[in-house]
Amino acid sequence: MNQQNIKLIQKNKKAYFNYEILEKFEAGLVLKGTEVKSIRESQLSIAESFARPYKGELFIYQMDISPYKCSRIDKYEPKRPRKLLLKKAEINRLIGKIQEKGLTLIPLSLYFKNGLAKIELGLGRGKKLYDKRESIRKRTVEQEIRRTLKRR
Repeated sequence: MNQQNIKLIQKNKKAYFNYEILEKFEAGLVLKGTEVKSIRESQLSIAESFARPYKGELFIYQMDISPYKCSRIDKYEPKRPRKLLLKKAEINRLIGKIQEKGLTLIPLSLYFKNGLAKIELGLGRGKKLYDKRESIRKRTVEQEIRRTLKRR
C-alpha cells in the first residue's frame, strides 16, 4: 500500500495468524449508498469474510457492514455478497490458483484511496496448528528481545 491519500478503516489481524499470505492484491468494492457512510464510520467487520469466484467474477462473502444509523432503508442485508472489481486477467489468474492449489482469498485490510473504497486481498494457505504455535513462539521471543534492549 502506497501512502498516497489513504485512510485505513480496518485491518484483519487474524488473517496473518491463520493464513500464510503468498500474494497481495488491491480490489475495488461495489457498494450501495449508505454502505459507504457506514464504512467511513468504521461500522464493519472483515474478520470472518472471504472471497470466492462466482460465474467468472469475484465476490466477498460474510463481510458485515452495519446499517447506517440515519438511513431510511428498511430492507438491508449486512452480510450480503459484494462484488470485487479487478481486471479480467487478474480474476482469471486468481480463479486458476484458487482451484488448482487449494488457496483462499482473504481480506487483509479495507481503506479509502483517493475517496474510493478499496480492499486488500491476500492469496493465502491455511496454517496448521503447529505453524500457529511457531508464530506465537517467534512473537514472544521478539517481544522479549525488545524488552531487554529497551531496559539497556
